[in-house]
Amino acid sequence: MQYLLAAVVVLPLLGAAAALLPAPPGLRGRNPEQAVLRHGVTVSGVVLLLAIALAAGFDHDHPARMQATTDISWIPALDVRIHLGIDGISLPLVVLTALLTFLCALYSYFRMPEGPSAKGFVALVLVLESGTLATFAVLDLLLFFLAFEMVLIPMYFLIARWGGAGRAASAWKFILFTLLGSVVMLLGLLVVGLQSGTFDIVALATDNGSSLSHTTQLIAVLAIGIGLAVKTPMWPLHSWLPDAHTAAPTVGSVLLAGVLLKMGTYGFVRIVLPIAPEGTRTFAPYLAAFAVVGIIYGSLACLALARTGAKGDLKRLIAYSSVGHMGFVLLGIATLTPTGLNGALFANIAHGLITGLLFFLVGAVKERYGSTDLDTLSGRTGAALYGRAPRLGGLLAFGAVASLGLPGLAGFWGEMLAMFGAFEPAEGLSRPAYLTFMALAGLGTLLTAAYLLVVVRRVCMGERPGAEPDVPTEGDATPPEPAATPTAPAPAPALADVQGCEFAAWTPLVALTVLAGLWPAALLGLTDPAVQNLLGGGS
Repeated sequence: MQYLLAAVVVLPLLGAAAALLPAPPGLRGRNPEQAVLRHGVTVSGVVLLLAIALAAGFDHDHPARMQATTDISWIPALDVRIHLGIDGISLPLVVLTALLTFLCALYSYFRMPEGPSAKGFVALVLVLESGTLATFAVLDLLLFFLAFEMVLIPMYFLIARWGGAGRAASAWKFILFTLLGSVVMLLGLLVVGLQSGTFDIVALATDNGSSLSHTTQLIAVLAIGIGLAVKTPMWPLHSWLPDAHTAAPTVGSVLLAGVLLKMGTYGFVRIVLPIAPEGTRTFAPYLAAFAVVGIIYGSLACLALARTGAKGDLKRLIAYSSVGHMGFVLLGIATLTPTGLNGALFANIAHGLITGLLFFLVGAVKERYGSTDLDTLSGRTGAALYGRAPRLGGLLAFGAVASLGLPGLAGFWGEMLAMFGAFEPAEGLSRPAYLTFMALAGLGTLLTAAYLLVVVRRVCMGERPGAEPDVPTEGDATPPEPAATPTAPAPAPALADVQGCEFAAWTPLVALTVLAGLWPAALLGLTDPAVQNLLGGGS
């Protein structure tokens, strides 16, 4: 187990280096591009198998304890160590990252996005996977920062070189926002490490802020929180996200929504809350307020994009929906209760599964129609999905109802538990304020249902064609023309429905969305003991 986690983190990095060789070792294809894409599938598949083995060997009777640990001195002068480990909080995120990366590699093998050579694409995806896995596995503040930053460069190039219209500006916006946030976060991490005398996350969590003054905790929470909020993204630091998603290739959007956004909320739970509890309690109501504003704002933005006649883009709409869904995660964290935190962690995983599936589906729709413009996709052009590609339309409707939080699917439990946490927040927090936050979050769920049902009606079912007939006015001198005999509209040509490679890439996400909705205890049984331990300042 000790070496298994290290292998999960390092293997994608070694695979990325191997992908840049003249010919990936041990693999052949019809051409070099196919060989390197096959290499990406193989490496990410092996990482997924190792992650599953890690989950199978995990001691589920003690999920609050750090397991599969590695602790090696790296920079003795600063007491910086290569310290790795997982518990019930990080294990689901590690498995989710490995799964989504493998599915993206598999999808890209058959649907490689237009751009430069496949070598660079595969190498960047694997570096991105390694950095994300490291973020969830490292237990040292400086290593966390390095892993946190490691994912920025590959995502920048995936958007800038393999993205769509406006990719250069979107990539620059992404990198500038996240880098500026990271600079502020680094200052906060250094304040914590230098003031407490250690950068070890486990030791700092055990200390539970006793070695940090109240002022130091406030500074640390504000600085670290800003950097994490940008990556989450929290309103009003979210404006880079819709542009990045709209311009990114399909697999870039899947990885960005499925795992990269989780790095910010994971940092709040793993670092901010246990290391600076007093500072977190001070800022918690403000975090909750920003969270519910994000929920309402994201839902209203989606509703505006979804309405008939708006210049709406389906991919941009789903990107804005992430602002609202991640608002529920932040609200759960801001309650500082086991119920709210468990809801936040559950919502993290559910969002990764559902939104990852939605971006896969939108990529397939764009490939068939050549556009994600809602007017182009609506039935006014005879293009309703139910009539032209019924299985694809059914999956899109499934993803929509899962995203709106239908009971029995994964999206329901996280948001419900976050609102339950707000109903009874931690001691010392204003209950009337949190009840207001809960009511606003509940309004957000109604708005979410509204815009997603509009999307299903427009894209899957189609708009009712035809315009109102002209009615002559009293002053018309010319009598109206006799009505023409109505003719039945020509049926729209069928589209390619869900194909084998798409079925293989999407089925695990559909199955896990249903499984998590019907059996939430499988995930909550992992997170709850670890959350209780974290709130209690245990090791």
